[in-house]
Amino acid sequence: MRGRSHHQKRAAITVTTHINVFISHSWAHTHHYRKLCQWFGGDWEEGVGLSVEFLNNSVPVTDPIHYARTTEQLRNAIWKRIAGSHVVVIPTGMYATNSDWIQSEIDGAKISGKPILAVDPRGQQRTSSVVIEAADEFSKWRKDSVVPEAFRLAVNFDRGFRF
Repeated sequence: MRGRSHHQKRAAITVTTHINVFISHSWAHTHHYRKLCQWFGGDWEEGVGLSVEFLNNSVPVTDPIHYARTTEQLRNAIWKRIAGSHVVVIPTGMYATNSDWIQSEIDGAKISGKPILAVDPRGQQRTSSVVIEAADEFSKWRKDSVVPEAFRLAVNFDRGFRF
């Protein structure tokens, strides 16, 4: 068996892990949702040898939950998606303050023990105190801030998380 010369390099090993993200949103304000989806799309490098793939676990307007016939069934279906997520991301737009559904998603995150990342959309003059008070962390409206913070929250909150 021959040894390697000092010029040969070891093959780099990259571990890919998946983070399920529930992005809360108001269907009347889908521009925030679409931008967050773009940011979480694709692979993300989180240090040497670690690739993170974020999976969208939310309910987009293009694929609503059709089988829910009552408000309770819809809430339970959304809470099930939240429970299957590692982190819940909620924009702090003022529309969140008066949204019963965003409040329900906050409740679902708290019941499931999922961390909430509040994200302040660029250009907002006012923010939702409901979201800010419920959040475990806060991030400005920048991809290089939001995505790593969601990763950190997911890993730190989920004690059973494994790479």
